[in-house]
Amino acid sequence: MKFGIDRLLADPDLRAPLEGKRVALVAHPASLTENLEHSLDALMACPGIRLTSAFGPQHGLKGDKQDNMVETEDFLDPNCGIPVFSLYGEVRRPTPEMMDSADVFLFDLQDLGCRIYTFVTTLLYMLGAAAKQGKEVWVLDRPNPVGRPVEGTVLQPGWESFVGAGAMPMRHGLTLGEMGRWFIDEFRLDVEYRVIKMEGWQHEAAPGFGWPDSRVWVNPSPNAPNLNMARAYAGTVMLEGTTLSEGRGTTRPLEVLFGAPDLNARAVLSEMERLAPEWLEGCALRECWFEPTFHKHEKALCNGLMIHAERGFYHHYRFRPWRLQALAFKAIRRLQPEYPLWREFPYEYVYDKLAIDVINGGPSLREWVDDPRSRPGDLDDLASPDETRWIEERRHYFLY
Repeated sequence: MKFGIDRLLADPDLRAPLEGKRVALVAHPASLTENLEHSLDALMACPGIRLTSAFGPQHGLKGDKQDNMVETEDFLDPNCGIPVFSLYGEVRRPTPEMMDSADVFLFDLQDLGCRIYTFVTTLLYMLGAAAKQGKEVWVLDRPNPVGRPVEGTVLQPGWESFVGAGAMPMRHGLTLGEMGRWFIDEFRLDVEYRVIKMEGWQHEAAPGFGWPDSRVWVNPSPNAPNLNMARAYAGTVMLEGTTLSEGRGTTRPLEVLFGAPDLNARAVLSEMERLAPEWLEGCALRECWFEPTFHKHEKALCNGLMIHAERGFYHHYRFRPWRLQALAFKAIRRLQPEYPLWREFPYEYVYDKLAIDVINGGPSLREWVDDPRSRPGDLDDLASPDETRWIEERRHYFLY
């Protein structure tokens, strides 16, 4: 199959509208061609394309910033001789001065299919800035590596943030090219927009179910090391709003349901199996031990559960990571009612709300976890109507 960047490079007709225009690229380490050449280098060498600037999202164009709220500075690319502007530094929305650097903005970011993954929000901010400045935005489309499944409550009004761009569920099931079309309608943006579609994307085909087996996985951000992480992320990202380790500081970040020195993983798993065994389907869970070299519980031995949404254990539509992670929280709360589960710290520049609520786009999941009377069916009652509405709404934006 071919990603958007590969089609653009191969087809002069697709590139023809760029003739005589200044072009900018929004990219990160996974912005690669099928030959593993970075899109920045490939476009610089491509006939008819005049690249005048580049932009890096969270973690930077080079993907070197490890944690959240670690900013990247603007710099001059030493090889290409063009300015590289940071969209995760002094600003997160492109400034008029940044937008003045080009006429057409090529957006070539590999996403994870999750609302909280900030590349989605960066696309919205770029579209908004382009609408104000009369610029064009082209998305060079890439796969949603977790395919079409939908899960989670929709972001509530008033809970918009850098990890909550709009009223979508946690797992949205769209590509960034499709998401741009939804943003334009949802926010009534008057912007010239184009998607260079993929060719041959089979989002229901095994074994990838969204990620083509023919393509190499390259980290789009430092803690996104493989497809297993991408599949689990719509659940495990909630660990960032807790005192529990998400595995940062290990070789398998965001692939564990939790890790902590003062929890009994086997007991938690048994309680999960008692509460909602159907929410454990579609993957395998394995007890594990790890000692983070940095981040939460640094140099402390943690007991936890590893998620295996891969190989013979993975079932595409039965695996529901958002519910699975919520169930782990509920089991911990049942076993240790006074456990200091929720982390109080600024999260993605939101200083007056709990991080877990910012992540979920509202307080409903946390309230469900903390309510001793609530049952798994109550969370289903919250999420299922939102999921059903979104499944119907997003159909209008499908390109594949």
